[in-house]
Amino acid sequence: MKNLFLLRHARAVSSSDGLRDFDRSLSDQGRKQAERVGKYLKEHSIGLDLVLSSSALRARETTELVLTEAQCMSEVRYDQRIYEASAQQLLEVVSEIEEDMNEVLLVGHNPGLEELLKRLTGRLESMGTGTLAKIALGGSEWTEAATEKGNLNWLFKSHVSG
Repeated sequence: MKNLFLLRHARAVSSSDGLRDFDRSLSDQGRKQAERVGKYLKEHSIGLDLVLSSSALRARETTELVLTEAQCMSEVRYDQRIYEASAQQLLEVVSEIEEDMNEVLLVGHNPGLEELLKRLTGRLESMGTGTLAKIALGGSEWTEAATEKGNLNWLFKSHVSG
């Protein structure tokens, strides 16, 4: 069975600072969110074979903090195609995953992640910043993700107050 974890990057600084959207870094709250996701992965003994992340700064920072906190030694690939990707474009990225990878984390952005979750599971769920979803895919190969209905096992929202 293939498990796809979807993670929307943690909260970023405002775009009003004159930065390009691509170059926005995590806010203090975002760093705390990413750390909470990492702790969740560690506490639930979730190991990852591969992490595919958007190459946008806030996604890269989220990925690094999550893996550090989870104490997870996983292969990480930063992929420009994930930034501003539609569900269809994300499915193309997923379909290219090697078959020996069973537990894969995809770190990206909305609205693409919410659209992908709905396409894979038929469920419409809100994915605020720092939200992690686990989807058990229906097929036994990554190439089947687009055609075999998956199940949303759980959704973890790493809200941090203040």
